[in-house]
Amino acid sequence: ARGPSIFIPLGEIPQEGGESSLHQLLGTFVSAGRVDHVAMVMGLHPQYLSSFWKTQYLLLRMDGPLPYHKRHYIAIMAAARHRCSYLVGLHMGEFLQVGGNPAWLRGLHCAPQKLRNLNEINKLLAHRPWLITKEHIEALLKPGEDSWSLAELVQALVLLTHYHSLASFVFGCGIKPEEEQDVENSCWAPSPHSDSSPTSDDTMGGSGGTDAMQELEVLMERMKLLQENQLEEEGVTQEEMATRFELEKTESLLVPSSDILDPSLQSNIRCFLEDPEFGYKDFTRRGEQAPPTFRAQ
Repeated sequence: ARGPSIFIPLGEIPQEGGESSLHQLLGTFVSAGRVDHVAMVMGLHPQYLSSFWKTQYLLLRMDGPLPYHKRHYIAIMAAARHRCSYLVGLHMGEFLQVGGNPAWLRGLHCAPQKLRNLNEINKLLAHRPWLITKEHIEALLKPGEDSWSLAELVQALVLLTHYHSLASFVFGCGIKPEEEQDVENSCWAPSPHSDSSPTSDDTMGGSGGTDAMQELEVLMERMKLLQENQLEEEGVTQEEMATRFELEKTESLLVPSSDILDPSLQSNIRCFLEDPEFGYKDFTRRGEQAPPTFRAQ
């Protein structure tokens, strides 16, 4: 129940006074600010943590074409696409620490147009990257008041993909908010498939199990309807029934449920989203033509 992860017992998480190599590594993190829960959990694999930290430090702290506050705002945009409240809250704090304009945190509509122009490629990279075309890149590089330089765009795209991936790590490891970050603070909103608070239950059960049961009940209800329809219809083959069932199963499990997009639940994340209903869709489905892809060698 205690510790940085809802899945990993606290006793298994490396502490700051642990083995010497990890202790030195965590010591460097402290000098840069503080050890967050991601670093604590990733400390189970010190070599990986070392590479990860160097990468993140280069992206956020070292010289580059983008100002520091814009880097953190791009991280917020990327994390918001996956409704990752942990990363959104973390980088809202970082954004303010490096001198970012608090007004921007009211939502994407308050940010400069140049950053808002990243919205389209952000949502495609997050959910359907195979739909990106050269026109998306050209539109951002097109000369004008709000145009991106090639160097700026490269750094922005790396930040977007980095935080899309990191959101998966946060969800997969059950990373919890740091204690000093009050869950009632305005920067926090519940993660997908959770209750009204991101730390509403200190146990593994709680919201995850409830949502899984709800999804299963919906799926079973659809299966029952399909069976009833089969009895009413004549001439329906087993193969057709299997196809219908697979379609229903895919739609029920892959399409976000309505509560995820409920503005009352996700208001503090939705403010950083435009077109929040846009989400993952199968790359290819049996019997359908494969979508166009943007290939770059």
